[in-house]
Amino acid sequence: MLVLATVGFAINFWAWALLSPLGPRFQDSLHLSSFEQSLLVAVPVVVGSLGRVPVGALTDRFGGRVMFPLVSAATIVSVLYLGLAGHSTFAALLVGGFFLGIGGTAFAVGVPYVSAWFPPERRGLAIGIFGAGMGGTAISALTTVKLVEAHGMAGPFLIAAAALAVYAVVAALVMRDAPGHAAPAEPLAHRLAATVKLGVTWQASALYAVAFGGYVAFSVYLPTYLKTGYSLSQTDAANRMAGFVLLAVAMRPVGGWLSDRVGPVRVLAGSLALVLAGAFAQSFTPSLAPVGTIAFLTMAAALGAGSGAVFALVALLAPADKVGSVTGVVGAAGGLGGFVPPLVMGSVYGAFGSYAIGLVLLAVVAAAALTFTETGVRSVVTHRTPARQQCTGGTA
Repeated sequence: MLVLATVGFAINFWAWALLSPLGPRFQDSLHLSSFEQSLLVAVPVVVGSLGRVPVGALTDRFGGRVMFPLVSAATIVSVLYLGLAGHSTFAALLVGGFFLGIGGTAFAVGVPYVSAWFPPERRGLAIGIFGAGMGGTAISALTTVKLVEAHGMAGPFLIAAAALAVYAVVAALVMRDAPGHAAPAEPLAHRLAATVKLGVTWQASALYAVAFGGYVAFSVYLPTYLKTGYSLSQTDAANRMAGFVLLAVAMRPVGGWLSDRVGPVRVLAGSLALVLAGAFAQSFTPSLAPVGTIAFLTMAAALGAGSGAVFALVALLAPADKVGSVTGVVGAAGGLGGFVPPLVMGSVYGAFGSYAIGLVLLAVVAAAALTFTETGVRSVVTHRTPARQQCTGGTA
């Protein structure tokens, strides 16, 4: 079930990220401004993020066995539209990107689904492994431009649609919910209201907006940043973005595994400190070899590990019957955290001809999140975690 959930997450995220590698191409062919290009790649992010709130609550109600095939099938429609008809104008791309956001809601299905299959002391690693499905964005980065050049604009969209269709059928036939899964008796609105009253919802949301939001922002905007700031070719920029994504993906289960052993607070604090250092170093726009590459790869590893640690924190503190609802809200915050930076970066570059201010702002945000982790979040974990676990600061 963990493998099925991870594969489903990866395929949906692959579809969700199809527009990002093509951003520079659309900018040239449709004569888009920097802000318009940023908006184009950001729209699926914000829709996929906000959609996680109801989808997470619906997963608590109906289970992943129903929701995974449903989300995958719904995403097919927008993928086919973009590939066959919706890529000729900016307005059409925005409409397609809006509905493409459905693919991003798969995350809110997978976390409660996977969490229910594992005991608390193993959830950090399990959810981290599931979270590696965000590597679907790397599939898009490595293949989309090449497929367009080889087979035309429809190529990558048709292939992604076929993968979604196969997965939807397999998931509907093979998936099953964890033993003992019971639908909550409360109405959806009541459960969402109770969720937003939980302290862990807002603590994890703030941290995920920085950790996963930073990952999403770089995964959608890095090709543009590298092409504009370092004059790289579109293919070279997409390949480097794929390297960033793959490292972040690999570190996500590591972050969950470490959280099971030394505690999510320590992992988050270390990750945020590295993001702070990497963003500050990159704000000087150093040469890519080696300083820029080291800065970006350091941030990739830290953002991946930090994302895994946030959901280890959710698994530790959230009530069992509200994991899906909490995941939906936290996931939405993470996606929204990724929506804002591309717009800021595009606006800053358009105004000043430099990305330095945007990267300094990232460093400031990371510093604020680090302070919050070491004060408010550490205090909550210390008081909520049994004494046996406090000695390691972990969940087991």
